[in-house]
Amino acid sequence: VTKKVKSMQMFHTPVTYAMQGDRVGICVTQFDPKLLERGLICTPESLHTIHAAIISLKKIQYFRGALQTKAKFHITVGHETVMGRVMFFSPAPADFNEEIKENVFDFEKDYLYQEEYLSKDSNSSEENKENDQAGVQLPRQQWALLEFEKPVTCPKLCLVIGSKLDTDIHANTCRLAFHGVLLQGMEDKNYMETFLPKLKVYKLKHKEGQVERVMDDYSVIGRSLFKKETNIQIFMGLKVKLSTGEDGIIDGGFGQSGKFKIRIPDGLKPDTKTLLTVASKKKSKAGKGDTTKEDESSKNDSAQPITVSLLFKRYVFDMQKKMIQS
Repeated sequence: VTKKVKSMQMFHTPVTYAMQGDRVGICVTQFDPKLLERGLICTPESLHTIHAAIISLKKIQYFRGALQTKAKFHITVGHETVMGRVMFFSPAPADFNEEIKENVFDFEKDYLYQEEYLSKDSNSSEENKENDQAGVQLPRQQWALLEFEKPVTCPKLCLVIGSKLDTDIHANTCRLAFHGVLLQGMEDKNYMETFLPKLKVYKLKHKEGQVERVMDDYSVIGRSLFKKETNIQIFMGLKVKLSTGEDGIIDGGFGQSGKFKIRIPDGLKPDTKTLLTVASKKKSKAGKGDTTKEDESSKNDSAQPITVSLLFKRYVFDMQKKMIQS
């Protein structure tokens, strides 16, 4: 509700303005006082009611344990504390050291989805332990998408605190998990359809299979990359790399068991062709002979198989679930 302020007093003294922290009496025109409940009074447009938000954040160092994506926290924002679910993300690895503008969120950039907030003490996963030992750099800034269980009213750029208030108050542990700044609120109730597709957070996907045999100098048959029921048509045209160094393109399915054709535009290296030819000869001989020969053949074959790697990005909020390759 927007109404005109007729006059204001502070401790019986007339004033022309009031600000956050003041105790003030306000005379409002054409307003029925019976309608008044506990609420908020503000400059028009300075508060907004939101269902979700993007925040920049820092972990509180005294909080034990990891901050994990999809976890629920008590979120204190504005005058309220509500339950909210979090999703953490960081800059793309190439931008880890880039200077980040304060209190601004750039929707034009790509961001990397994180299973948890990255920090030196986030040792919940083996991957993080390995990263710490390898001296992997942490990003300068990280963000989170907060989704509230009920809408909250708050100003822009306000303080946000995430807590685990259901922790035992008698335990010797910090219940405050993170703090941050609210950069972008989502006022539309249908923000998942209307707003989130603008947020370019991606996951890196990595699939690996094997080269089964040579078709000719410019094509091979692959296996174990897809399940039998996978629609290989949607992967057509995607780039793959052989462990021997050749670049290839998925050219379509082969048979009904999940095998597929790979086109090698620059042709197979002679060494690769030799390896695959020897392997297929061993297999055919083993097929004619007894089982012991077959076992030996599979051992030799598995000692140095030629693998096929497929790498692509998929944006978390892309409704079409497109696979993107650079």
